[in-house]
Amino acid sequence: MRQQLADGVSGNLLGIWLLVPEHLRLGTWELLCGWTQQGSDRVAPRLALQLIHEAALCVSGIRQQRCLSHRGFELANGLAFVATDQAIHDLLAARSVEQGEALQVALGRIRRSLGHYPGRLLALDPHRMISHTQRGTRVRRPSPGSAPTKTLQTFFCLDADSHEPLCCTLGTSGPNVAQATPHVLELAAAILPEGPPRPLVVADCEHFTVGLVEQVRRQGRFDLLVLMPRQPYLQKRLRGIPPEQFVRRWAGLATAKVPYHFKTHPDLPLYLFAQRSGERPQDYDFKGFLSTTDGDEAAAMTVDFPKRWHVEEFFNTHQSLGWRRAGTHNLNIRYGRMTMAMLAQAAISQLRRRLPPKLAQWDAKHLAREIFSGLDGGIKVHQDTIVVTYHNAKALQPIAHELEGLPARLEAEGVDPRVPWLYGLKLDFRLR
Repeated sequence: MRQQLADGVSGNLLGIWLLVPEHLRLGTWELLCGWTQQGSDRVAPRLALQLIHEAALCVSGIRQQRCLSHRGFELANGLAFVATDQAIHDLLAARSVEQGEALQVALGRIRRSLGHYPGRLLALDPHRMISHTQRGTRVRRPSPGSAPTKTLQTFFCLDADSHEPLCCTLGTSGPNVAQATPHVLELAAAILPEGPPRPLVVADCEHFTVGLVEQVRRQGRFDLLVLMPRQPYLQKRLRGIPPEQFVRRWAGLATAKVPYHFKTHPDLPLYLFAQRSGERPQDYDFKGFLSTTDGDEAAAMTVDFPKRWHVEEFFNTHQSLGWRRAGTHNLNIRYGRMTMAMLAQAAISQLRRRLPPKLAQWDAKHLAREIFSGLDGGIKVHQDTIVVTYHNAKALQPIAHELEGLPARLEAEGVDPRVPWLYGLKLDFRLR
């Protein structure tokens, strides 16, 4: 690798080097050394870094035999080669789901300290990926109207204000949402500080179960607002609310708040937030929301709950990083890949904050095509600094001041500019 740096490299994958400063700011290397339980002089953390950068490129399994090498990609990982599929398989298979969860919690706490999570409003949602496993598994519909197929279930918790993911977990196609959600909330609780005010968790009607609501209410770390399914007995309950209890908010919308309890748990105080749409009684349409807290029902239903849809926007923007499909049901391997994708998303999120607004709104695949694998340039070492030069990179001109003179800028931020997986060399950029 030292010889390659001394000789210099030209290629079109040099855009991936833009993530190196963000890794330094996030402490990615220290996280990977802790996850692999190996030091900076070992190869395992570098293999993990390759996985992160493959996720950023929105590729999987494209390794040495498909010519990722000799284009600047492997050097960004601190390697002189592109690791084989078997090496990556062995790396992931040797790490447990528990180790991956610990890595996610550590990453989440770092991101919280950097201000990525306001922590006021959280959104829960399952994300089912089509699986190509040969194992016999329960089949599910990945989306309404699609044919039943083998799936791998993932469950995400998102900060609905910043649109950034806190954590995720996964399971086979067997567990349902009510069984998996409590563990997701445990991970979120480990990331966010304890104390008032409690974050409000918004969830779709899939999460409307007695067991989940009871657990959240008794645990006391979060408040829960969940959409109630449009089942006949619930519609009857909503239509039975006296008209005088509804407060007219604006034309066509009125809200009401009434106490609610489950028959099996009469001692569990809950609240039914009712939304009535329409002006004439014959046109009324009702929606119900179950809340564990006595709050402002109008704000909860019209301001907070609609932000749950940011989860769908997140999947549309970022699922190409590693949450689109699953090739195996080995949970250690699958969870390791998902966690590396979380690290890639965190670094890309920080880079987006520096990019011009037009570029920052690109989805992950577009960003990978135009930036990470779409910039021509060269790498050369000058004294103690690796200099990456981009040619005709018009997209980066607006942030030239952020890139050129990078070591001094990192020092001013209190970040060590030496790259530990690149023999302590510093990194700088040039735009030509």
